[in-house]
Amino acid sequence: MLSVPARWPVRVRQRLLLAMLLLPALGGAEVAGETAQAAPPADAPAHAPAQNWSFKGPFGHFDLAAVQRGYAVFAGVCASCHSLTQVQFSDFGGMGLTQEQVAALAASWQVTAGRDAEGHLRHRKATPDDALPRPYADADAARAANRGAVPPDLSRITQVYPGGADRVYALLTGYTAAKNSVTAAGAGAGAGAGAGAGAGGETHAALPEMGFANPYAIGHRTAMPPPLRDNAVLYADATQPTEQQEARDVTTFLAWVSSPHADDKRRLGVGVVLYLCFLACLLVILKRRIWSHVAK
Repeated sequence: MLSVPARWPVRVRQRLLLAMLLLPALGGAEVAGETAQAAPPADAPAHAPAQNWSFKGPFGHFDLAAVQRGYAVFAGVCASCHSLTQVQFSDFGGMGLTQEQVAALAASWQVTAGRDAEGHLRHRKATPDDALPRPYADADAARAANRGAVPPDLSRITQVYPGGADRVYALLTGYTAAKNSVTAAGAGAGAGAGAGAGAGGETHAALPEMGFANPYAIGHRTAMPPPLRDNAVLYADATQPTEQQEARDVTTFLAWVSSPHADDKRRLGVGVVLYLCFLACLLVILKRRIWSHVAK
């Protein structure tokens, strides 16, 4: 039973009683609002498990051997559908390659060099100053080859993709549909299906209009077939190319591409912190020396 002292003014008692009546209702509405806000949508991507990446944290660093292996996965699998438009071949010097190796790597790619007299595209070997070529001439060509989906550019994917490197790795390894042998026509449909099926002729069967089941994709479906498989690439350092290893390496490569100067920034940050600590100690000593003659 709600009550207030009778000696209080009538207006004060009315306001207090009104507040006491409304407080439970407001509290329940607030709890309900918080519950509704906390509950994710049914088709929201699953939370990607945290991975132990060498480049995480203020003292992290990129494993350049993993970055180079990740480039091999990108060039052998991902580049058939995805682009790196903000990357030039000369940038690959930052992953531990010499100028000669960068030039040789660039020469293994073909870039457009205008048109001939008949209007046909001409191609030439790329140079270190060239950007990586796009797999499709335009968005319409990409849609025509990928059932209406346009494969995203991967230049900054781990920075702009919610969940970062953890979710990229989870997406690559999180397909849930069972593997089935399909016809060549079925294997060729979809974004990167040829790269995903590979020489083994295996891919994940799924209805084109539904996409491929993956709990880490928006709506738990993605237009990209499973791109990786065991032994999809051959590593130069004799590392065993399992599906999980390829996913970790290409994710490390994409994280490095998204922030190629991260290691330099970390080293600079450590140097700045050490300098500031030294400066603070110096100022404390100087302060004590200047004011040492003042009696307390």
